[in-house]
Order: sequence, then structure tokens, then C-alpha cells
Amino acid sequence: MQKKMQVVQTLLDTLPFIRKFAGQTIVVKYGGAAQVKEDLKEKFAQDIVLMHLVGIRPVVVHGGGPKITQLLADLGIETSFVDGQRVTTKEAMRIAEMVLSGEVNKEIVSMLNDHGSKAIGISGKDAHFIRARAKDRSKFGYTGIIEDIHADVVLNLMKEDFIPVIAPIAASKDPGEPGFNINADLAASKIAVALKATKVVFLTDTPGVLDAESKLIGTLGTEKIDLLKNEGVISGGMVPKVDACLEAIQGGVGKAHIIDGRIEHSILLEIFTSEGIGTQIVH
Repeated sequence: MQKKMQVVQTLLDTLPFIRKFAGQTIVVKYGGAAQVKEDLKEKFAQDIVLMHLVGIRPVVVHGGGPKITQLLADLGIETSFVDGQRVTTKEAMRIAEMVLSGEVNKEIVSMLNDHGSKAIGISGKDAHFIRARAKDRSKFGYTGIIEDIHADVVLNLMKEDFIPVIAPIAASKDPGEPGFNINADLAASKIAVALKATKVVFLTDTPGVLDAESKLIGTLGTEKIDLLKNEGVISGGMVPKVDACLEAIQGGVGKAHIIDGRIEHSILLEIFTSEGIGTQIVH
């Protein structure tokens, strides 16, 4: 009986959060270990489906960099990075689209559908809902910067009770171009702004943003980000994630979260508990 009462209490504890976020859009950037390890994949799918069942409107934006790199290596195609970003040659662009829009996207859609949801996979090329330009053609090739997002494409899917699963491949404004490979963090941020999302959540392989003593910063105000960067506290791979959070907040998203996707049910723990488990970035 005690165990049963604990289950009931847990459900009651989540009730205020379910009530608060029902009908709200939450964008989740899916990547890292949670996208690789089979047990974490399962927990991720359960989290997204549960959110959907209690009335939240989740949107999944995914990466797939390691699989792109692996397939390029298998085909004997060299991979290079500049400032931590992939240089996408025309040949690599074909592989990136094949992996992201094909293999990875459809795997996520299948997982969510297997758990009883209605998920549908799209890329920015579908209805040209994401259009981009070259970041720096001579330096990055077909790695792009988003110029505009037609949110109605995704909003219409959500009205039909679908969970959109989005591959970060964008269409080009110039006819004949093969499109652009987009950084998934930045894509998630831009999509969250376009959808007027309440939250954007980034799954990573770190606990969140750490201070100078390597302790987790639970809440981080936007005004402190530049200071922490200048002090070297925020550095390396955390910089683009924090920048993506900052862009989302400045674009009108309520909160941005950086959480540890290596923890089972990390999304539910962050959204449905008072303490959370990662870093939330707020105005």
C-alpha cells in the first residue's frame, strides 16, 4: 500500500505542471547519448509521448552528426570542421540529407509511433518551411544560416494532433541549389521562436552549465552569460548551446533548458519537478 501511495503522490505532484503547460508548445532538441543508447532512446520516446498525452504540444528537432561522420568515413569521404562546425561539401550535403531526413528522422518517428503517438517526420525542404543561405560558402560549403521559417507548416500538423519530428535540412532560396545543412541547436532555437514556444529544451551529454567550481548552475539569467563567457566559465562546445538558448529567449521563448540526456526521463524530471535537473536560462 505504501508503494501505491507513493505512486499516487508522484502523480499529484506533477498535476500543477501538467495544468500549467497543457496546450503549450515545447521544442526538444534531441541529440547526444540519448540519441545513441538504446535504453535512453526508449526513455526519450516515453517522455515525448507522455507529454503529448497530457496535453502538451511537443516538437522534436534532432541532430545526427556522428552518423553523418561515420557514413562519410565508410564511403571514404573526408570530414573537416572549422570553429567546431562541419564543412559541408556538395558530396557531404547529399550524405547529410540522406542520414538526417532518412535514417535518423524515420527512426525517431517509428519510436514515437510504436509508443502510441501520431508522429510525422519532415525536413525544412518540405513545403520549403525552412529556407536558408550559405553561412560562408568558401569556408563552410553547404552549411547554412536560417533566413526564414514558415511556421504554419508545423502548426497545421500540430492542429491535426501530430508530433512533428524535424530534420535540420533547409531549402535554398536559389533554384537548383541542393539545400543546406543546419546546426541542430540553432535550428531548434529558430523553430521555437517561430512557433512561439513556451520552452526549448536541449538534451546534451553534460549536467548543464557549470560554474568555475564545476557546480551546476540551476538558473542562469541572460545578463550573466557574456560575463561567464569572458571569464572562460562558459567555453568550448557549451558556447553554441548557450548562444542558441540566448537567441530563443531574446526571440520570445519563455525559458530555455540545457539538461543531461544521459539521465533516464530527463525531460520529465526537468519539466514536471520544481527543482529540475539542468540549467534553465531566463530573462
